Amino acid sequence: MGLVFQIAGSSSQLLLEAAVLAHYSHDSDPSVAMAGQVGSQIKMRVGSSWLVANVRTMVLDRHDPTKIVADIDFLGEGDEERLTGKIYGFRRGVTRYPTPGTEVYPVSSVEMNQIYAADERANVQIGTVYPTKSTRAALYVDSMLGKHFALLGSTGTGKSTSAALILHRICDLAPQGHIVMIDPHGEYSAAFKTNGAIFDVNNLALPYWLMNFEEHCEVFVTSEGAERTLDCDILAKCLLAARSKNRLAESTGRLTVDSPIPYLLSDLTNILQNEMGKLDKGTNSLPYMRLKTKIDEIKTDPRYSFMFSGMLVADTMHDFLAKVFRLPANGKPISIIDVSAMPSDITSTVVSVLARLVFDYAIWARNEPQRPILLVCEEAHRYIPSSKTGGGQAVRKILERIAKEGRKYGVSLGLITQRPSDLAEGVLSQCGTIIAMRLNNDRDQAFVKAAMPEGARGFLDSIPALRNRECIICGEGVAVPIRVALDNLEPERRPASSDPSFTEQWRDCGGENEILERTVNRWRNQGR
Repeated sequence: MGLVFQIAGSSSQLLLEAAVLAHYSHDSDPSVAMAGQVGSQIKMRVGSSWLVANVRTMVLDRHDPTKIVADIDFLGEGDEERLTGKIYGFRRGVTRYPTPGTEVYPVSSVEMNQIYAADERANVQIGTVYPTKSTRAALYVDSMLGKHFALLGSTGTGKSTSAALILHRICDLAPQGHIVMIDPHGEYSAAFKTNGAIFDVNNLALPYWLMNFEEHCEVFVTSEGAERTLDCDILAKCLLAARSKNRLAESTGRLTVDSPIPYLLSDLTNILQNEMGKLDKGTNSLPYMRLKTKIDEIKTDPRYSFMFSGMLVADTMHDFLAKVFRLPANGKPISIIDVSAMPSDITSTVVSVLARLVFDYAIWARNEPQRPILLVCEEAHRYIPSSKTGGGQAVRKILERIAKEGRKYGVSLGLITQRPSDLAEGVLSQCGTIIAMRLNNDRDQAFVKAAMPEGARGFLDSIPALRNRECIICGEGVAVPIRVALDNLEPERRPASSDPSFTEQWRDCGGENEILERTVNRWRNQGR
């Protein structure tokens, strides 16, 4: 096809024959037909090894229009089969670079199978490697989950279906696994109804007393500035007193405001009332009234009953962890936590409690047989925003901590987002595997490029040109960076996230009065 023109550590150049590329483009083998084009693979011989590289850019030689100058990134090397001259035993990284003048050849589909063939490590197959029709793309599950992963893509690129595909494959591989997924739009319940446990406002029954002090403040304290500090101090004192009333507190050596000890909300309001009546308190009654009013308001609001019902005061911590963390899984290794019907002002606190329970469980179970947990966060930019001000800071802190320290304790984080540029700085770089679908926004593309390893740059340039349900995968979960056309998922395993057909549904008319009546009724009763 051509020759090696220039060699450098980070990027090298080839001089390709335009006529030869045109000849290859008619080849029946799709890999050979693509040879030399942007995103394709080429090979060159060094000693008894074949080096494999990815073509990043192409430009016509100004001095000779029959030649094309191409930038390449080296992927790895393999041994040469004596009889056929083909590649086998492919491995990542390069031990010897070629010299200028080394001849360059196309890579066939048979060799692509060798390059991308999964080794004996546990893996799941999720699609076909571009540009082949048959080479299967594999994700190494232990490597991907051990160092966290991120799935990124603009709305409408098939992100939800791709997430469902990857999670289904993992569930099929490990039916006794432990996966917790935060679902903010109620999309994934349909996808995992046969092999997952579905929790929403009707059956989650999240006990309020599992919140730590910071989460209590987010829910109960409404004031700002200096007043907020004062209200939080009063709440800390009264919350500790309320927790200490439980008999469990007597057997607890070091009781703190963060200890997950059940308490009655009525006890908390009574203690606030008593403290307010004391003459030696260092402030007026207003902070006590603010807290008491907010607690009473939440207690009586039916929208909060999934968390603040009087029925949730019993010590159900063991049972709650067992059902949400799938301990044991009983063939349903994934919990879908549907937070779509929860009041928006408490959603981030619910996610914070669940994420912190995952992390705290892992810390306190260090001396036990390990049960690693995967926490998957859809719409991650909501919970780990780049802004360090405003509400929802508790969830931001715990997810950042899991990103930094989770793998030491067997907690894996999966982030799914359409706005990677809105994520807190540094979180994306903690993800060892990045699965990037099409991103339309320049700022998002730049953000992803900054987080990806150097060798994947050629692939990154094609992110805006990816088709729906195509992605670039690089990092720990794959042997080398790859572009993948993802498999089709069976209809019954897909999330409920398809776009509406306006023209079809606008043609459908009749029964509008009944639709409005039922909708208004559900709206008023805050039920489904």
